[in-house]
Amino acid sequence: MTTVSSHAAGVYDSLADAVGNTPLVRLNRVTDDITATVYAKLEYLNPGGSVKDRAARAMLLAAEESGELGAGGTVVEASSGNTGLGLAALAAARGYRTIVVVPDRVSREKVALLRAHGAEVHLTPGLRPVDHPEHLRSVALRLTAEIPGAWFAGQYDNPANPAAHRATTGPEIWAQTGGRITHFVAGIGTGGTITGTGEYLKEASGDAVRVIGADPESSVYGGGDGRIWYVEAVGHFVHPETETDLWPDSYHPEVVDRIERIPDIEAIRVLHRLAKEEGLLLGGSSGTAIAAALRLARELGPEDVVVVVAPDSGRAYLSKYYSDEWLGALGFPLTAAVEGRTVGDLAALADPADPVVVPSGATVAEAWRLLGSGSALPVVLQRKGSGSAVIAEVLGSVTAANLADARGDDPVSAHLAAPLPTIGTTESLDGAVARLTAHSGPVLVVREGRVLALVDAAQIKAQYEES
Repeated sequence: MTTVSSHAAGVYDSLADAVGNTPLVRLNRVTDDITATVYAKLEYLNPGGSVKDRAARAMLLAAEESGELGAGGTVVEASSGNTGLGLAALAAARGYRTIVVVPDRVSREKVALLRAHGAEVHLTPGLRPVDHPEHLRSVALRLTAEIPGAWFAGQYDNPANPAAHRATTGPEIWAQTGGRITHFVAGIGTGGTITGTGEYLKEASGDAVRVIGADPESSVYGGGDGRIWYVEAVGHFVHPETETDLWPDSYHPEVVDRIERIPDIEAIRVLHRLAKEEGLLLGGSSGTAIAAALRLARELGPEDVVVVVAPDSGRAYLSKYYSDEWLGALGFPLTAAVEGRTVGDLAALADPADPVVVPSGATVAEAWRLLGSGSALPVVLQRKGSGSAVIAEVLGSVTAANLADARGDDPVSAHLAAPLPTIGTTESLDGAVARLTAHSGPVLVVREGRVLALVDAAQIKAQYEES
């Protein structure tokens, strides 16, 4: 009987064995002003489609070995999608039931992929403090307690998460570069990838390799205020009502030498360039990580070798970062130029006044004072400090009609009307006006995901017709 040397020939006895050994691909065109060598490690080529397959495999195998997960058991996880996908694929191949709890802002492609693997998907509201019963971790823990034989993977605090990268990702990169790597870049989400890989590379290099974290601009890891951003699967969001912000045990901040804070617009622009200039269709967190790697590489010389993790594929985000409808509605750069005028060309936006908003912690009396003689105002999640409101943190609106019978000391959050219509600065003005045909009253104008201005629909229509 002829046998094949499995790993040498790329032949494996199970799906779990096929995880890892992803290629490094040099970036050639987006680095035309850079002398350092920059490689992307294409983790979307894992069987489940992302770097999270590594942690999923390690956590699953550890649970089987410890007896926490037995035959016919149920795998439960709280995930932004990728760890859930890795667990769902591996669990399906090993005969387990899978339940994944995801926030409602996750891409619809990820939800469809999870269900395609037979996973049960529970969508939870994204704007919940960590100790709220509807927070995704709280829901996952409740389901684990209710279901006999259920095991909670707990990627944020599971030591098998960073251990997977110490055992696989780090050694692969060291071998692939022949020990020449000088800088390692990765996004920080659970922290498992950057911690485990960074620890290995520092040890292998005698602490010579520098480890750089890529973080969304408002994520608290890099010093942001924790408000929402639009690139999925990276960073650390903090609800303003969170009493104690606990960072994941999987993240060891001391491993990271430097953090680059990347705004959504920079990450999205890099994604579009990678697709059109390198042929790489990557997910949002890859845009964050590679944007950070390019920033870094511009400071380096020809002897430096930068390796950056590209966690997943853009195929899971076609309805977001590659959709001009989604991009335009949020005022982000489009993949293709708009024919004719955009919303941003309106005269009313030449020098807009700061929009008046009602904080979610206000009383009805305070809302009335802000509303004055106006017809409606947006209500936004209340945060300390200044800064424009993120449209994803707009909870609803208040109008004279819905406050008419409310007590002055009532919380305004108990009297919310529907959110006001939104239009994005980069979308077609023709399309935006067409959507506002039946609307009268204020409209939220959005630029780069944040509220730029509050403009009356009548003013928008009048300026459209005049020009």
